[in-house]
Parts: sequence; C-alpha cells; structure tokens
Amino acid sequence: MIRVLLVEDQEIVRRGLKTLLEIQPDLEIVAEAENGQKAIHQMESLYGRNFQPDVVLMDIRMPVMDGVAATEQICKQFPDTKILILTTFDDTPYVSRALRFGAKGYLLKDTPAQELAAAIRSIHKGYTYFGPGILEKMLSVVPVSEPEAQKEPPEELGQLTLREREVLCLIATGLSNREIAQTLFLSEGTVRNHITHILTRLNLRDRTQAAIFANTFLCWLKNSELPTKTRV
Repeated sequence: MIRVLLVEDQEIVRRGLKTLLEIQPDLEIVAEAENGQKAIHQMESLYGRNFQPDVVLMDIRMPVMDGVAATEQICKQFPDTKILILTTFDDTPYVSRALRFGAKGYLLKDTPAQELAAAIRSIHKGYTYFGPGILEKMLSVVPVSEPEAQKEPPEELGQLTLREREVLCLIATGLSNREIAQTLFLSEGTVRNHITHILTRLNLRDRTQAAIFANTFLCWLKNSELPTKTRV
C-alpha cells in the first residue's frame, strides 16, 4: 500500500482528488493539508507515529507556505518521501526551483485519475514523472548564460562513451528508458546501466537534472566524436 499525503488549498479540489485516488486498491490517503506549513506539520505527526507518507501530492500555489518552500523542507527533513507536484502551465517559473529542491515529477491539475495514480506509483518506485509537454516547456525556459556553442563542457562530459552521450541526448528529448532502448536497439537494463553511469560521472541526482544538463551542452554532444571501440 502506498501512503499519500494530499496537499491542496482548495477544499473542493482536495475532496475530488481524494475521491479519485481512494478507489485505487494500492493507494491510501493518510492525511490532508491546505498549505505547505500544515503539510510539514502532518509529516512530522505521521513520522512520529511511524506512518510516514510515501508520496506527497503537492499543490504549487498555496497561502501561508507555497508548494516550492514546502518541497524544500520536506525533502531535507524526510528524504525518503517522494513529492509529486500538481501544476498548471502558468506555474512554469516554479518548476526548476522545486526540482532543485527534490520534487520527482509534475502533473497538470486536470490529469485523468488513472494517469495520476500511475504517476504516484512511478515516483514511489524511484522514477521521475512529467505530464505531456511539461518537461519540454520547462527546458525551454531554462536560462542559458552563454550561447550553447561557446559554452565549455566540463571535463567529466568528455569521459562518457559515445553510447552514453547518445543516451544523454535522448534523455534531453524526454524519451523514457523503453523508448531509448528501442531507438538504440538496446535492452532496457543496458539503458538503465548507462544512465546510472552518466548520473554518477556527472554528479547529477536524477534524469531530470540530466535532461537540463544535456540541453545546456546539446550542440557539443551532437557534434562530439569518439573512436568506435568506446561505443559500448
């Protein structure tokens, strides 16, 4: 059973989400909160009773304390709990901040119940999850301080194999592990191994950070070449 803390300031929306999620046999709404501050209090209370939520479904704009500030504190205080943000396209400026603080995914508020439940299950397993178009829009507003072609890549990037660079480029487009495997004619297990090495080598937390990183150096990645023997 996946324990969920539901954080949403509008009571009617919160009730609707609760009703939709409670019919899922593997999801349990263990608590609710109408702002980020109360969400933190709920986390502390549940943790003290050994009933810590596995996933927090977090609204982004709320009074008293918004979802970004709450995400930062919860991720620091309760690192085992995953946070899934509910957003609108107008909330794009908040996206990169919450991701840096540790949010594992974003979904639009009008996401169908089945997809919302699937997203909760996915981030509970350790994956990241983005609704259609959200990752692409987020990457389009990432500030770039220098023209891409002139930006000097870090030394660690040059230590990746050609195959790992190909995987990194495909991560930047938002492809899933399965789609990357199909594109490169690899097994999903091999793709996961490549991604693990990429994240370790580049000191990145997850594939979302990898996507942002790859977009920063996408021109260099696409134009770089290595001897065939390093393509593994």
